[in-house]
Amino acid sequence: MAETRSCEFGISGMKRAAAADSFEVDDEIFVAKKSMLPTLAVAPAAWENDPAASLAGLRHEFGEHGGINMSIEASATFTVMEPETMRRMFTGELGPDRDFFIYSRHFNPTVLNLGRQVAALEGTEAAYCTASGMAAISSVMLQLCSSGGHVVASATLYGGTHALLTHFLPRTCNITTTFVDITDHEAVKNAIVERRTKVLFFESISNPTLTVADIPELSKLAHDKGTMVVVDNTFSPMVLSPARLGADVVVHSISKFISGGADVIAGAVCGPASLLNSMMDLHQGALMLLGPSMNAKVAFELSERIPHLGLRMKEHCRRALEYATRMKKLGIRVVYPGLEDHPQHHLLKSMANKGYGFGGLLCVDMESEEKANRLMHHLQNSSQFGLIAVSLGYYETLMSCSGSSTSSELNSEEKALAGISPGLVRMSIGYTGTLEQKWSQFERAISRMEVDSTLFNKN
Repeated sequence: MAETRSCEFGISGMKRAAAADSFEVDDEIFVAKKSMLPTLAVAPAAWENDPAASLAGLRHEFGEHGGINMSIEASATFTVMEPETMRRMFTGELGPDRDFFIYSRHFNPTVLNLGRQVAALEGTEAAYCTASGMAAISSVMLQLCSSGGHVVASATLYGGTHALLTHFLPRTCNITTTFVDITDHEAVKNAIVERRTKVLFFESISNPTLTVADIPELSKLAHDKGTMVVVDNTFSPMVLSPARLGADVVVHSISKFISGGADVIAGAVCGPASLLNSMMDLHQGALMLLGPSMNAKVAFELSERIPHLGLRMKEHCRRALEYATRMKKLGIRVVYPGLEDHPQHHLLKSMANKGYGFGGLLCVDMESEEKANRLMHHLQNSSQFGLIAVSLGYYETLMSCSGSSTSSELNSEEKALAGISPGLVRMSIGYTGTLEQKWSQFERAISRMEVDSTLFNKN
């Protein structure tokens, strides 16, 4: 077995599953050392009922001089009192679990605290925060797969993730991916090759089609064949807890709902401490060696926003459901998992954490890109309902035509397989203004579109 040296992650308060003590990553076995951090005073049952309960049970980090907010540790490097201490730190004998820090690419106290919050949010043993969501995804894939490795993934993914799996990993690492309809469990099962397929990757709620994955069933199916399950939960923090439902690893683009301000780029990897420790191994850890480090100032900003994430998500979801219901009554083709005619409505209802709704995004299918662009033009420029911009989770409504923007990495055939029509408008519903005020703005934009159509037909 290869020698491993790593800085250790503490446990986030959840009991470690028996299978989490070691991870087989191709030909290497990474074994997590026993953490010296005390477990958090949160019973496992608490977060199963509500992720906010787990967050509330975290130890509060005070500032250096007694401030109610923690201090920002903006140092790149850290000093020691004695030379011998540094040697012990590099052998892994002393680490952040005992408040010993070497260099902020390894661990930083402020970033580590944010990791504890994200781990509590997702109900995982540990979490490591990265400089972007794509950094989180690529690091996980490179850790779990070696040259010649195989991945099975949903055909409907964020364009950047699709490009990583379709083009970058095959070219640079000889890691190939088979894309499947994630709702076709027989196809998923047939695509997984026992002892070769290392990862089953999918989004809890897909970008942009809002297809809901059956996380418990897919996890069981993959585990039966010895395959790890990695779930991107960017679209549904608080709403869904994939690790509780059977996933091994959860990844996030924190830039979205968790941030809420559209002002930082950040990501996170959440999972067993053994896996996170292996990713920080000095010789073979993807996070350690690729260095997708989060800035401590960014971590501080984000840690101040997580406590009110639950409140924000509830309002995002409440308004999304109300708008989707009203849009449907207007005869608009709307896709939203909270509507009873959505194919996975009852599935999402059975998996979701109670009280958080069905997600803060909806899609309007305008059939053609030209109609989609006209709708967005009027929604932004005629009525101020929202902003034409990519990304999501902002307090203002953001909208984009997915096929020509965030899914533009897919070719025509891949878009068709993913169910992305040319006129699909993805809307991340904000919560500024009153609900009725924003709805009247939406109606005004629709009226302007109807006037435009009448004038166009006359000409």
